[in-house]
Amino acid sequence: MNFTQLFDFLKRLQKNNNKAWMDAHRQEYYTVRDFYIDWLDRMNLRLAQVDEDYFDTPGKKAINRINNNLLYHPNRPIYKDHFGAGLDQVSKQGDFYIEMTVTECFIGGGYWHPSSKVLKSIREAIDYNGEELRAVLNKNSFKKMFGGLIEVDQLSNAPKGYDVDHPHIDLLKRKTFAVGRHFTHKEVLQDDFDERVVEVYLEMLPFRRYLNEAVSV
Repeated sequence: MNFTQLFDFLKRLQKNNNKAWMDAHRQEYYTVRDFYIDWLDRMNLRLAQVDEDYFDTPGKKAINRINNNLLYHPNRPIYKDHFGAGLDQVSKQGDFYIEMTVTECFIGGGYWHPSSKVLKSIREAIDYNGEELRAVLNKNSFKKMFGGLIEVDQLSNAPKGYDVDHPHIDLLKRKTFAVGRHFTHKEVLQDDFDERVVEVYLEMLPFRRYLNEAVSV
């Protein structure tokens, strides 16, 4: 069992996203899922070796459900066309996220559209010590690895309580604080892929720590 078979399963699931097909291929799904869980277990141990503050997250806890939540998103397909998981997971948000998809692998971290309470805490941290976050974002190796923060919707004006001339107004206007790195299937299948995941984790760690500390205060 390897990632080639995992990607092949996801491609066929995407074309046959219905319960009848899944029921007919249920055992194959369990085999692929167990392979991914085993790989996550291996990465869980590896990341704990490089980060003394790592939060132990076994593969079964890390992996997300394959079923979409149709209660809140009734127009989505029954099943996701990817395997997602969050390592170093104290909570669902702020974890080290790894997603294997039909076309690529995405590794990300941070806070994607956080609640108003979490966003308020992040903005307060930036107001108090935005220089620390700015230093992380401006580090050459960080920019080379991620390019910068993922560009999504942000406020047109300064958030309530902050002056438009605030030195970190560009960060304060953001409603999402996340970064990510993409890998092709070919890169995932290389022998050094696990080590590349570790490299991404370590480069992202100061960014994630800043945000996680901000929301835990």
